Amino acid sequence: MNIDLKNKNALVGASTQGIGAGIAIELAKCGANVTLMSRNEEKLKNSLNELPVINENQKHQYLVADFSDFESFKIIITNYFEENKIDILVNNTNGPEPGMAVDKGVYDFQKAFDLLFKTVCETTALALPHMIEQKSGRIINVSSLSVKEPISNLVLSNSIRSAVAAWSKSLSNEVAQHNVTINNVLTGYFDTERIQELIKVESEDSGKSLEEIKKIREDKIPMKRLGRPEEYGHLVAFLASDYASYITGTSIPLDGGLANIY
Repeated sequence: MNIDLKNKNALVGASTQGIGAGIAIELAKCGANVTLMSRNEEKLKNSLNELPVINENQKHQYLVADFSDFESFKIIITNYFEENKIDILVNNTNGPEPGMAVDKGVYDFQKAFDLLFKTVCETTALALPHMIEQKSGRIINVSSLSVKEPISNLVLSNSIRSAVAAWSKSLSNEVAQHNVTINNVLTGYFDTERIQELIKVESEDSGKSLEEIKKIREDKIPMKRLGRPEEYGHLVAFLASDYASYITGTSIPLDGGLANIY
């Protein structure tokens, strides 16, 4: 199977590190023109230089946008779509802060809603008209296993990502007739900066070492290891391709088998 995304334009959120970077690199390897999106311009410049270029017509670019400031983000993303049309949208943002339900108030949930829900809705709404007009498009949401079962100490992510899953399923049914597919990838434990942050918080709260917390997580996974960002990119590249043209409205666990015993 040869995945060919030549002449396809992709926009990938939070793509300077971790899962987002893994996705962007794999899409570029398959020939897509990739727009990286993140809030740190220096990191974007460095990441842009690392994207593969496999043909002379392939061009990559970056967009500076802060997901945590919705009003600013809305202006930036609107301006972007006035000049660009995309075929592949990967909705991915930095995660909200950890915490328990009893420790979070309405303001915390509103902030997480702006970060995880409103940015996704806004970007998708701007991408859809072109996809519908050309009768083809791929929207892939980077989500979490918490959609299937809430994860301890991540109440903000648990709540809002479940809302995104319900919204995207509803929308997928509405746009399927236009050959636009929308799918969620339910992320397990991947070797990223984000999981290192969560391990650090858990270590501080429990008094256990970083190594102990990491091993506890790995031992829960049937494959006994963390996932690699490039493995995430492989699935997204497939979902972005013509081979996945009949897959829509799904939430696919990518977790080394963890969801089966979660």
